[in-house]
Amino acid sequence: MVEKNGTTSAPAGRRVTLRDVARAAGVSHQTVSRAINSKGEIDPETQRRVLEVARQLRYRPSRFGRGLVRPDVVTIGLIVPDVVNPFYPEFIAGVIEAADGREWQVVVASTENDRARELALLRSLGQQVDALVGYVSHTDAELEPYVAGVPLVIVDRGLDSETYALVRVDTETGVRAGLGHLVERGHRHIGLIDCVTTGHPDVRRRTLLDLAHTHGLPVDEECIIVGEQSMAGGGRAFETLRAARPELTAVLAFNDLVAIGAFQAARRLGVAVPTECALVGHDGLSIGELLDPPLTTIHLDKRRIGELAVRQLDQLLVGELPRPEVLTPKLLVRGTT
Repeated sequence: MVEKNGTTSAPAGRRVTLRDVARAAGVSHQTVSRAINSKGEIDPETQRRVLEVARQLRYRPSRFGRGLVRPDVVTIGLIVPDVVNPFYPEFIAGVIEAADGREWQVVVASTENDRARELALLRSLGQQVDALVGYVSHTDAELEPYVAGVPLVIVDRGLDSETYALVRVDTETGVRAGLGHLVERGHRHIGLIDCVTTGHPDVRRRTLLDLAHTHGLPVDEECIIVGEQSMAGGGRAFETLRAARPELTAVLAFNDLVAIGAFQAARRLGVAVPTECALVGHDGLSIGELLDPPLTTIHLDKRRIGELAVRQLDQLLVGELPRPEVLTPKLLVRGTT
């Protein structure tokens, strides 16, 4: 952990322990404890050196030492953007089920779709848990001062990492499957309701335009509209897109909530689904089955994402940085196509 320039670095992928500080400072762990807590007799120079090493390693006192939880129970901090969106409860359930199998605890927190809350939430939750799992959008460099040695699994961020464990979703392959299905059904005028996202920016747009080029489809930027990630947002986007491009015979939506909003808007406009306009969602929410006809969607196993994230923690908690886990969505053909 001691670099060539004399500085001290933290062990990759796991929380820094009191014994790490002791090893780096060349003292006993009892001396580190006395230095950090300012208890007992300790030479001022030794205390200064220990505190400097602790600062360089970004050591934070264990929650066990503060008596917050049982020392034999691993606690995971789980951060999601929105607990109301039905996508995330299924993901949370996957994390909890996998954690239960290991007799771990899970603490859930939400950023409420506010990116500005991410870093503060990581810092506060990280002080209470052994490891973190989160849908977070910041870069590694932005995260590092706030995570500070706590093992972290990042879910579906869309960026590589040499510091944190990753669970990736192969969104492009799923979108290609959905668009390919529409092309196979004979659709040439295909539209897209996209949404602003930090995880995979522009992947749906880029994939649609690439497919249009490959198949010679009359699809351009005007066939793409950006709406809000909600049913209401999907409805407004569909109405706007339909007014601008009435020749569209199929629409791919950012997710199932947006697709359901588009479906409702089509009904209001008297547009028959799928005979006049086919619809494809993304995520595979169970509520899509309640539509009549049921929603064709690019299905993603959300519980499996949670299981994979917990499996990444198995290695992080023993000081190893695992290879990224990748999950590929599957096309689920129902009645809207």
